[in-house]
Amino acid sequence: MLFDTPATANPIDQLKVIGKPTDRIDGPLKTTGTAPYAYERHDAVSNQAYGYVVGSAIANGRIASIELRDAKDAPGVLAIVTAQEAGKLGKGNFNTAKLLGGPEIQHYHQAIAVVVAETFEQARAAAQLVRVDYVQANGAFDLAAAKSSAIKPEPGFGGPSDTAVGDFDGAFAAAPVQLDATYTTPDQSHAMMEPHASIAAWDGDRLTLWTSNQMIDWSTGDVATTLGIPKENVRLISPFIGGGFGGKLFVRADAILAALGARAARRPVKVALSRPTMINNTTHRPATIQRIRIGAATDGKITAIGHESWSGDLPGGQPETAVSQTRLLYAGTNRMTAMRLAVLDLPEGNAMRAPGEAPGLMALEIAMDEMAEKLGIDPIEFRVINDTMVDPEKPERPFSQRRLIECLRLGAERFSWSKRNPKPGQTRDGGWLVGMGVASAFRNNLLTKSAARVRLDSRGMVTVETDMTDIGTGSYTIIAQTTAEMMGLPLHKVSVRLGDSSFPVSCGSGGQWGANNSTSGVYAACVKLRETVARKIGFDASEAEFLDEQVKAGDRSVPLAQAAEGEDIVAEDAIEYGDLDKKYQQSTFGAHFVEVAVDVATAEVRVRRMLAVCAAGRILNPKSARSQVIGAMTMGTGAALMEELAIDKRFGYFVNHDLASYEVPVHADIPHQEVIFLPEADPISSPMKAKGVGELGICGVGAAVANAIYNATGVRVRNYPITLDKLLEHMPEIS
Repeated sequence: MLFDTPATANPIDQLKVIGKPTDRIDGPLKTTGTAPYAYERHDAVSNQAYGYVVGSAIANGRIASIELRDAKDAPGVLAIVTAQEAGKLGKGNFNTAKLLGGPEIQHYHQAIAVVVAETFEQARAAAQLVRVDYVQANGAFDLAAAKSSAIKPEPGFGGPSDTAVGDFDGAFAAAPVQLDATYTTPDQSHAMMEPHASIAAWDGDRLTLWTSNQMIDWSTGDVATTLGIPKENVRLISPFIGGGFGGKLFVRADAILAALGARAARRPVKVALSRPTMINNTTHRPATIQRIRIGAATDGKITAIGHESWSGDLPGGQPETAVSQTRLLYAGTNRMTAMRLAVLDLPEGNAMRAPGEAPGLMALEIAMDEMAEKLGIDPIEFRVINDTMVDPEKPERPFSQRRLIECLRLGAERFSWSKRNPKPGQTRDGGWLVGMGVASAFRNNLLTKSAARVRLDSRGMVTVETDMTDIGTGSYTIIAQTTAEMMGLPLHKVSVRLGDSSFPVSCGSGGQWGANNSTSGVYAACVKLRETVARKIGFDASEAEFLDEQVKAGDRSVPLAQAAEGEDIVAEDAIEYGDLDKKYQQSTFGAHFVEVAVDVATAEVRVRRMLAVCAAGRILNPKSARSQVIGAMTMGTGAALMEELAIDKRFGYFVNHDLASYEVPVHADIPHQEVIFLPEADPISSPMKAKGVGELGICGVGAAVANAIYNATGVRVRNYPITLDKLLEHMPEIS
């Protein structure tokens, strides 16, 4: 199905099931511990052995020798695979050849071997007996030091490295009010609950991988390329995922080493990365240095806006696209953005929840706050003055919908913004300084082809199959809701099967594109199923209504189940969008409000309350969408106040590589969180009229926290995270 115009008679608009706050249908499985996650698939295949990954002890250099004799002789050991035993690995789309290092080493804890044994304990003990001699080389581990040698990267997922409109330098120099400030964000870890884990089993030359992965089709192809086998010989199964945040978008070492270990041991093998290995072996959000310049007239209108960002990655990597939102969020005739990439010998930098916008808004939205103060304009009014209904870099392309002002206005009303004292450090509550902060939220809505298969049986049940994944976001439920709405069924008459490469290829989970695109693919398959059912029972498909388990047309009514008597009816289709994304700029918008209290003596920060107002198209399930947003708000608070991968710049590794020392906040850290969804449906986005919301919820949160701390204390911190040491010496005098 090619979608390019709003449906004139869209059955999804009945809103009998879609748009209702619905409990997650996978909830009972997860709360009872019976949801089968990758490492726990004890019933998947018999005779499973255990693999334990050996990680490199250096960050850059080469292996001079590797001695396996003692490890091979250890009790229970079945096989050991190093780069030498594995042979040449193919380079998948996401550089999977680097997942097994040797003799060259690219980063600390790069996998250099997997030890396979009868039990986990035996594999772990034998791994300690692998003796490796290294030739260590000097490496680059400091972004600030490498900034001067950063290069202009090739265009990638985030678009061109540089953009320019008008005369930024001239307009900035002429602006009566100017801001020129530099902000930094640190390296961050995904820190999802479920580790990277896989079980691999070979049947001749065919491989099955039970794994934890967000993008099934991408990863099936990458596994095949890496191992040098046809894609049709690889099956990936990933029905439940215990969090990903982008860290499981790509094949990682657990999957490849499980496959190599299983082939060597001639046994099914299961591999899970330990938490320290996860943090240094897999991907992370790279640190940034961001320079923002804004010039404005005295009435608050931006005349020049420039945003430059530097980040680092391994050779051949991509930059953190921290300038993305600045290309689209605010008006301004003269504009400039630029991204530069420094080569660093740290573990791979890659996508983490809202890549680009999350760290980019941490800088931009502080800059907007600082500029508003220079102008003597309320921060909300400054943002409203510079709103735009078209892409400011391509004025011929309008936004499909843009309700940023409504988000800001409604949020200000609900949060009692009018009670905020614009002069910092003036509001006290006993021994606490209290302040409020605001930031705009922005994240693009990406359109991606997505397919599904639906099957009606004689019981009146409809089964949906698609390789879409559920990473804790509620995919099972919104797909079931879509099917129920389209086919006129209650939810219990819909069965959803996800995360299997033998199913039709979906959009997968990432970039907050999953909900809108995957349900649109299911919508397309249901349209085809409706047409087939109508024809079979002699109805005109354009007149048939599917309601209350009946198919109705005129004065005739036939039970839906009757259409499938004798044989199941199967339909498969995909949603495609043509050039829709070129005609319209599709984005989601919001406003984050935060109130903090800062201890006047110790500078301890407490987030008291938070509000997010979101404009993200039709909300398919308000209950799970709210859960996504409050989780994102919590994650954004962590980015603001505590999350930082500390780098040992001598040896090139993340020191705090566990959940004891890499601190993340939990919901108990934030007493009150409120989420408001503006009632809207975007008819241009898809037949579902939905967009994404899971990443919008984190975008801008860090800056809202920072701005609240400034309002409370008068201390402006531009280097995240905002820890006590950055506040203490600048705190106001105790009186």
